[in-house]
Amino acid sequence: MVRRTPSQSMAPPSRPASPPADEFDDAPYFDSVDELQQHGINVQDILKLKASAINTVSGVNMTTRRQMLKIKGMSEAKVEKIKEAAHKILGSSFATGLEMQDKRKRVINISTGSKSVDAMLGGGLMSQSITEVYGEYRTGKTQMAHTMSVVAQLPAELGGASGKVAICVTVILFSI
Repeated sequence: MVRRTPSQSMAPPSRPASPPADEFDDAPYFDSVDELQQHGINVQDILKLKASAINTVSGVNMTTRRQMLKIKGMSEAKVEKIKEAAHKILGSSFATGLEMQDKRKRVINISTGSKSVDAMLGGGLMSQSITEVYGEYRTGKTQMAHTMSVVAQLPAELGGASGKVAICVTVILFSI
């Protein structure tokens, strides 16, 4: 049995094909807190952030001013300057409908290797989403995970995502 999160549509994709995987590979996955130095933040203050487990610019945005003021050596002026620098790096978190549409173009449908399963899932498994597979013992859950690990690395013209795969084992029974 396959369950999708509510935000995932069961309808087939509206675009003809997935974009090439290397088209988006240049974008960094996260912005290091070290980038704050280029925006006038003292190295010592950056080290204090890291010591408090704030390692990314997004982490700065997600940390409240009150929490940052609890860091030894942080004043209200410093916290405000750090928050402003983080906002300059990341920009606004608000997006227009067109910007969200552009983000959705990054979603790739990855074939399961079975046309009937792909049809049932609306074109395959979607990237940038969570798909949960569950069922009784010996029903093919591990086989599907292994198959998807291989298919995800195939080129787009073969139904893959030309990508890389990382497996996080959360249950000891999962065999690799």
